[in-house]
Amino acid sequence: MGDDRYDIVIVGGGSAGCALANRLSADPSTSVLVLEAGRTDRFDPLIHAPAALPFPIGNPLYDWRYESEPEPGMGGRRVYHARGKVLGGSSSINGMIFQRGNPMDFDRWAMSPGMEAWDYRHCLPYFKRLESLILPDGSVGANAWRGGSGPLKLERSPATNPLFSAFFEAAQQAGYPLTDDVNGYRQEGFGRFDRNIVGGVRMSAARAYLHPVMHRPNLSVETFAHATKVRFEGRRAVGVDYLRAGRRHRSVRAGEVVLCGGAINTPQLLQLSGIGNPEHLRPLGVQMVHDLPGVGENLQDHLEVYIQYASLQPVSIVEGLKWRNRPRIGLEWLLRRTGTAASNHFEGGGFCRSNDLVDWPNLMFHFLPIAIRYDGSAPAGQDRYAHGYQVHIGPMYADTRGWVRIDSTDPRAKPRMQFNYLTTPSDRREWVEVVRVARSILNQPAFAPFNGGELSPGPAVETDEEILDWVRKDAETALHPSCTAKMGTDEMSVVDPASMRVHGTEGLRVVDASVFPFVTNGNIYAPVMMVAEKAADLIIGNTPLAPADVPYYRHRDGWPLYPPGDARNALTDSDVEEHS
Repeated sequence: MGDDRYDIVIVGGGSAGCALANRLSADPSTSVLVLEAGRTDRFDPLIHAPAALPFPIGNPLYDWRYESEPEPGMGGRRVYHARGKVLGGSSSINGMIFQRGNPMDFDRWAMSPGMEAWDYRHCLPYFKRLESLILPDGSVGANAWRGGSGPLKLERSPATNPLFSAFFEAAQQAGYPLTDDVNGYRQEGFGRFDRNIVGGVRMSAARAYLHPVMHRPNLSVETFAHATKVRFEGRRAVGVDYLRAGRRHRSVRAGEVVLCGGAINTPQLLQLSGIGNPEHLRPLGVQMVHDLPGVGENLQDHLEVYIQYASLQPVSIVEGLKWRNRPRIGLEWLLRRTGTAASNHFEGGGFCRSNDLVDWPNLMFHFLPIAIRYDGSAPAGQDRYAHGYQVHIGPMYADTRGWVRIDSTDPRAKPRMQFNYLTTPSDRREWVEVVRVARSILNQPAFAPFNGGELSPGPAVETDEEILDWVRKDAETALHPSCTAKMGTDEMSVVDPASMRVHGTEGLRVVDASVFPFVTNGNIYAPVMMVAEKAADLIIGNTPLAPADVPYYRHRDGWPLYPPGDARNALTDSDVEEHS
């Protein structure tokens, strides 16, 4: 082992790792080292210019470039998975949409034994602590549900393009409500999104949490530092081995090791270190430290498709794609941080229920005023520069489960992973519903001035089986892998929810999306940051923030807004508005 020793070594400088580095190093007597396998995020317009988000994806300088095993429910097709390989992790390459999930997601978490302190009432104070919401008029949006003094600054999207107005009106015509704030009292409905963009610049976890404290003498950050193994003495983690710049082998001793690699890298490193299912690891020659069969299991994600329409009016943002316009757009962003490049353009969308049997929204919509894929390709047979619009849609609560497993003891070899999309009857049923709901909205009268006809999948795709065949061929991941080292106390749990420690070990914790018991309803960046904030208190030993007694919207009669037995369950909508 090397001579270097730190009180805490954080493996992964991504979303959770940046937040923990900030909070854990606030005590000057605690030495903290962050090991990040990727590059720095400084001085890089491909990261910081919001509209440049398609460029890092697929680029090995920024992206791990994972790929699933052949998916049995999708005709054996492999599904590409981008994950951030850079300071800030996936928060440096994601779509910058900030969504907490539905309050009932966390109440669902809390239904499992040992998870009682992870219900919405206990999580909300940490959501509020991490954020500063800035409204379009420049005011701070702090209230009973939202924070106004946290390190992660957010902006409410303007959504001024006329296509957004048509979309919101069409949603109402189709029978769905609007909501003032999908992260506030009522998630269900359609409206403008919050985004981690401030002043025309991406607000990644690195920019929000890490860079402001890099001057601390007790905090060290190493990039191009690829962790290869957690070192153990018995079952106590005592250090980390890593490759520096892909070649030089180094080791560092640690009082504690915190894994923050995400739902793919974290189970991979656990398995390489001898924590996992012996049936998978012993045949590879891995020396077992602890039999923990849940490592790498319970993999969950969101799958999505694009429903794309041609626009009869030239109001989309397609002009920004033309090469002759790019120098001007880039220069405007470089000089003033304004213009087309200063937005992620996912400025609105919503959440709704696909049928009356589900208890809370199970479908997510992201509206985009252009018809184009992440890779820049247009709908089949269409001019890339033609005006159009689209929704990204998908079910939020598929009952499919997958896995992540190493296939080699070489830490540079990518793990195998399979998501099992579309392999259950309920998942397939919801996919048919989601396409029909999207079409019902996009063909309402509000879109009549713009509706030039459906481009993808197109009117030829109509029956249930035709829809499913199209989804099998066309769907992409929404990039929300999670749940592969879940919190809990059952035999398939990996992490203790009261301490974030890996069951059966000492000195080893996990804090990232892998600890989710269930994937949340929406993009997962916000709940990852909430978990990191709450975990920081658990690791430091701080008294947890007091639970918040605020109501939230439930559509079903008889479901309480407050804890059962609370007289305030009789609140009306006007009472709630007054309370806020």
